[in-house]
Parts: sequence; C-alpha cells; structure tokens
Amino acid sequence: MNPIPPMIPAPVPAMSDAAFALTLGLLLLAPMAIAGVALINTGLGRSRSAAQALLGNLALIAVTVIVFAFIGASFAGSLGSKDLVLHVAGKPWSVLGLGPFLLRGLGAAAPQAQLAVLFEFLAVAMMVLLPWGSGADRWRLSAGCATAAVLAAIVFPLTAHWIWAGGWLESMGANFSLGAGFVDGGGAATVHVIGGLTALCVVWIAGPRRGKFPKEGLSTAMPGHDATYVLFGCLLALVGWLAWNAAGAILWLHAPLSAIPGTAINTLLSASGALAATFSVTRIRFGKPDASLCANGWLAGLVASSACAAFAYPVEALFVGAVAGIFTPLLVEVLELALSIDDPTGAITVHGVAGLWGLVAAGVFAPQPGQLLAQLVGIAALLGFVFPLIYLLLFLLNRLVPFRVDPDGERMGMDLHELGGGAYPEFVIHRDESYR
Repeated sequence: MNPIPPMIPAPVPAMSDAAFALTLGLLLLAPMAIAGVALINTGLGRSRSAAQALLGNLALIAVTVIVFAFIGASFAGSLGSKDLVLHVAGKPWSVLGLGPFLLRGLGAAAPQAQLAVLFEFLAVAMMVLLPWGSGADRWRLSAGCATAAVLAAIVFPLTAHWIWAGGWLESMGANFSLGAGFVDGGGAATVHVIGGLTALCVVWIAGPRRGKFPKEGLSTAMPGHDATYVLFGCLLALVGWLAWNAAGAILWLHAPLSAIPGTAINTLLSASGALAATFSVTRIRFGKPDASLCANGWLAGLVASSACAAFAYPVEALFVGAVAGIFTPLLVEVLELALSIDDPTGAITVHGVAGLWGLVAAGVFAPQPGQLLAQLVGIAALLGFVFPLIYLLLFLLNRLVPFRVDPDGERMGMDLHELGGGAYPEFVIHRDESYR
C-alpha cells in the first residue's frame, strides 16, 4: 500500500498558521531553482558570451518582477477584486483578473493570497529565463528584456489566472464535472510549457547561430563551454524544485501537510528516473554518457514532476521521469538534425515537451474521473491560443526591438559586443572563426 494518499484539489476555508509558515519557508528556498537554471543557461552557452548570459538572467528577472508588480499581478487576479467573466451556455467563464494595479491592497489581503502572489512572482521570473537560454550567443540583451516585459504583462498573467486564480480552466471541475478542473500544482504549464513555447518562438524569429547549419553536411557541434556550471546548476535546481512543488501543492492543490514529504519524494524520484534513462540512452547511442544531455534529462524529470508530484504514487513518479528522460535526448537530436532548430539549452524539449508530458501524466494518474480530459482541454488552450499569441507578440516586438545581434557582434562574442569585456579576460577563450 502506498503511504502517500492521492490528493484531490479542493478549496479550504483558511490557511493555518503552520501551513502559512511552511509555505513561506518553501518559497524562500524556491529561488534555488531559478539560480540553477541561470547557471545552466550560462554553462551551455559559449565562453565569449558567458558574462552577457549571466547578466541577462539577472536583468530579465529584474524587468519581469517590476512589470508584473505594476501590471501583471492585476490581470493574474490572485488578490481578488473583480474578474472579467463571460457567460457561455449558462456557465461563468472567468478569462482575466481585474485586480488593483501596483499591488495595492497586498498587505490587507488574506495570508494565502499573499503567498499566491509571491509564488507567481517566482514563477514568472523562472519562466522568462527559459527562452533566454535558447537564444544564447545571438539574442540581444535589450530584446530579451523587452520580451520579458511582454511575457510578464500579458502572457503569464493570462495563463496564471486561467489555471490558479479561479479562471475558466480551473473551474472546469465545477462547471463540467471534469475532475478537479485543470491542475498544475508546480507550474508545468504556467512556467515550463509557456517558457518552452516562447523559446521556440525566439529561435524561429532570431534564427540559428552563424555556422550552426552549414550549406553542406550536418549541423556543427557547438558544445557548452562549462559542464561544471551545468551540473552544479542541476543540483541547485533540485533544492529549489523540492521546495517549489511542495509549496505549489499547498497553495494550489490544498494538500495537507502530511502529503508534503510524499511530494518531495516523487520529485526526487522523477528526476532520478529521468537521469537514469538519459544516461542509458546516451551511453547506448554514443558509447559513453553525455554530460549535457544527462543534465537536460535531469531537468526534464523535474519539469514533468511539477504537474503530478503531489498526487502520483512513487512508482508512477519514477515512470513519469523515465519517460521524460528517454525522449529528451532523442527529441533534442530530432529538433537539431531534422528540423534545424538551434536551441543551445534544449529548453524547447526540456521545459516545453516535458511540461506537456507532465500535464498528461497528471490526468492519467489523478484519482478523479474526467481529469485527463480536463488536462487535454488545458493543453489545447495552451497550444491553440497562447502559443499563437506569443508568436504574434514576439513577431511584432522584433520589428521594434530587433532580436538578432549583427554578424560582427556575434563573431566577437556577446560579452565584448554588449558589455565591452569578457567573462574570462585573462584567458584566450576562442579563436577567430570563418562563417559560411
């Protein structure tokens, strides 16, 4: 018998002092995941762009939290106030929050609402870092910051309201008896799927790095410059993810405190199963395990756990991670070799695809009947509406703030071009290259 009971998301009248203290402590640890992703972004890029990459992570976070505080938090609707509600077929469909701007009323809000807003701040900060890694070595810092502002003001608040703040996806359980409505306790949809889809849009708009896909032959290998950054970032990410999934289970799924150890165990099992699977796949395919792909597999397992760690059984969590770990290296290869998509950090696969798999798994393993259909409706909304919206917004933004650095800047490296100095000035870190 599994000691971790399946959890059914249901509203609770109030949050106890113990739950508030625990959730606050967990959210203060959650930024370790953001730090881990920042290190991974930097390590998987090239050495001549390392300073720009790491500064970019900080700059994007700063822009994001400012814009979200001024505008986005109002549309997310976690502080209450009014919603924009449409009535279709006799059912209310809340599509957008209409809360106070500038976080007015935050201090007077219920403790659970304040924690929800803090969770959203961390979630949107994580989300904007995912496309930044995919645009490494050619995406201008100003364009990255502008993209972060658009995501924080429009895209993230919209999806966060739908899923977490009483929006129409969350309400499908009450309105149509589809399980507990769309469930996403750790941000698999709002953070990782949206971040992965944005990464795909950025790669399409900015194009590949020069020399990545020569006119003849296969793609050129451009390995990350520091595997130790990448692997240490994975360890930091684990700490943050354990806290993140547990806090999300309390806030969004109303899990009892007794279920938190099980959520953490499932998170660890999912990551471990993914790493074991990726290690095995790369060893079989290449004769030796690949460090960067194993790191991607580890992250994919963490991402997949974000949707289902709170209510899956341990063997199910291990299975979810193993599946994510198997398809991660294969899809990374397909995107690069078959579709000519240059994604240095693998965010499209690791966050976008693994996030979608986690959402499907949540529907498969949830105890409520109809939950899988609710998850599929939510996925259809993300792919059918939010994805085109992101592409349209970024396409227009690229006309105002061009994404792509000029060829000379890319040749000399983003550090020298945008910052005037390299991350490793005392070393010769690259040689001149001829681009075809």
